[in-house]
Amino acid sequence: MKRALLLLSIVVAACATSPQQRSQHLVNRAVDAMGGAAALGTVKTLALSGTSRQWEPEQSFAAGGIPRFANESTFAVVADLSARSTRVDWVKKFEYPTPRTFTFSEIVTPEAGYVAGIDSNSRNKQNLESKPPGHSMSGLRLAATLREFRRASPLLLLEMRNNPDRVTASPDVVIGGIAYPAVAYKSGDTTFTVMFDPQTGLPARIRTLDFDGTYGDSTFDLVLGGWQSFGGIKVATAQQYLLNGTLTYDNQLEKVAFNAPVAADRFAIPAGARATASKPATGAVPYQWALRRQIIGIYLDSNNPSFDALASPGLRLVEVAPGVQHVVGGSHNSLIVEMSDHLIVFDAPVSDAQSNWTIKAAKDKYPGKPIRYLVLSHHHMDHSSGFRAYAAEGATIVVGKGNAMHFRKYLGTPFSLDPDVAQRDLSRTSVIEVADKQVFSDGKREVRAILLENPHCAGMLIGYVADARLGYVVDIWSPGVPLPDKINPALLAVVNGVKKAGIAPTRFAGGHGGVADYATLTRLAN
Repeated sequence: MKRALLLLSIVVAACATSPQQRSQHLVNRAVDAMGGAAALGTVKTLALSGTSRQWEPEQSFAAGGIPRFANESTFAVVADLSARSTRVDWVKKFEYPTPRTFTFSEIVTPEAGYVAGIDSNSRNKQNLESKPPGHSMSGLRLAATLREFRRASPLLLLEMRNNPDRVTASPDVVIGGIAYPAVAYKSGDTTFTVMFDPQTGLPARIRTLDFDGTYGDSTFDLVLGGWQSFGGIKVATAQQYLLNGTLTYDNQLEKVAFNAPVAADRFAIPAGARATASKPATGAVPYQWALRRQIIGIYLDSNNPSFDALASPGLRLVEVAPGVQHVVGGSHNSLIVEMSDHLIVFDAPVSDAQSNWTIKAAKDKYPGKPIRYLVLSHHHMDHSSGFRAYAAEGATIVVGKGNAMHFRKYLGTPFSLDPDVAQRDLSRTSVIEVADKQVFSDGKREVRAILLENPHCAGMLIGYVADARLGYVVDIWSPGVPLPDKINPALLAVVNGVKKAGIAPTRFAGGHGGVADYATLTRLAN
């Protein structure tokens, strides 16, 4: 009888602790560990400062190689948490793609965002011509920024405690052999998976599932550590952001203060900018593009998720030779080459949305001719992230030496979050690796993909349409953009590569820029 009663009590206890009750217990325990609901509930303003180091994994020199170190920065934050208004003053010292320093402020409210100062290469000229320099944020950038502020907020757990209907059970997450109890929290369009330290109860990681153009479905984690108490409230002073386990941001907080007075004008957005400012984007926001292009200081802050542009009328075809179309109108270009019974496309920049536009335009321009080959100049995300759309069309992917394994890997990973290509099996897509040159010929027209030694990345290809004497080059030269006074290693690599390949281009079209006479470059080199 006693044994039966004991078993019954165990069953009753197990039933009493439902998954939802367990989830709420985890949240409550974390709130208590951070200082308690009463203390957190008194927080109205926040001021903090610190340093940030940032890396971009998809600008590595070699495909799948060491992420490129981009910048180190200092930041100072003031926030009115009740009004959800935040100001971040940045000094960003970049090492990549070129050394320069940007000093600017981000002002973020739930309805609008504004940047005071210069935050991107693309805005140098236009900002220096305005008084004072500044621009409103795109809806995409505003949505991404608001999401990350909420993720890192010291009041997120209190918000979860106060909204138990939005907290649901989640399986434990095992990382590095440690099982982290976890819950899911729905916040607008975002679901955060919050993992807890099994020993202290403090939040250890806060995860979202994002789509990345190269990697496909991806985990993006804020890893919290270095907990310190400030006025009785514990704050994680070490905050690292990991994309699929790879470090992209390393933030270290140095000073934290709660409830210090903050002047309202610190969050003031100029009236003209506020009147035309975008609301936060909703739906399929390309969070990783919006966040990580800022890491290297070249985000263009476009409201168009299909391609990155400032004020462009849109993508369009420009015929640069008979049967050769330059896809321009965004920030990144492609090239379409007509063969007798098929098409060759050079580069799939930015997103599958831009690729879908290019594919449709190619079909409309050259009906009945399938895209047989997609030639990728190099592996960097901004010129290759739309490769899945071409694979879905049945195209063979052509890449430079050392890049085939990289693209075969990600052709086989899930991409269920891709808003522009439906999930399917692309693992059988043919991938050709070019060790020196690849020649495509239909008996009338010859097109080459040529491996080029260069300082920008390993495995880079340039294109050449022989009958048009037209080359295609990306990043190391932007034809049509004013050349420097002296030749540099990147431009010299083009000249040396042309000589080595034995080709005779008269013009080059660019993955950036437009079309220019090759002689303008050779004169600089001589």
